[in-house]
Amino acid sequence: MKPFENLRNLVKRFSKEIEFYKRVYRHPLTPRFSKFFLGVAIAYAVSPIDLIPDFIPVIGHLDDLLIVPLFIWLAVRFIPKSVIAECKETEEKIK
Repeated sequence: MKPFENLRNLVKRFSKEIEFYKRVYRHPLTPRFSKFFLGVAIAYAVSPIDLIPDFIPVIGHLDDLLIVPLFIWLAVRFIPKSVIAECKETEEKIK
């Protein structure tokens, strides 16, 4: 049962992160530059087209694990701290 519990917690955490980035994306003070990179990260994650095809062992999935967080990091870097704090507060209220 424990492996399924860990997987369930991981999925729950991942869905919370997605909801957080949705709120950040929709916030009126989020810069267009950041919205662009968040959109690119989402598009790259769900797109069947990759820089390195997934059928290549290890490296095929490694590019997904590096590129998507890179785009998110670039987006978050230019978002005002007040926007991030406000979106986190909203998340706390939802709990």
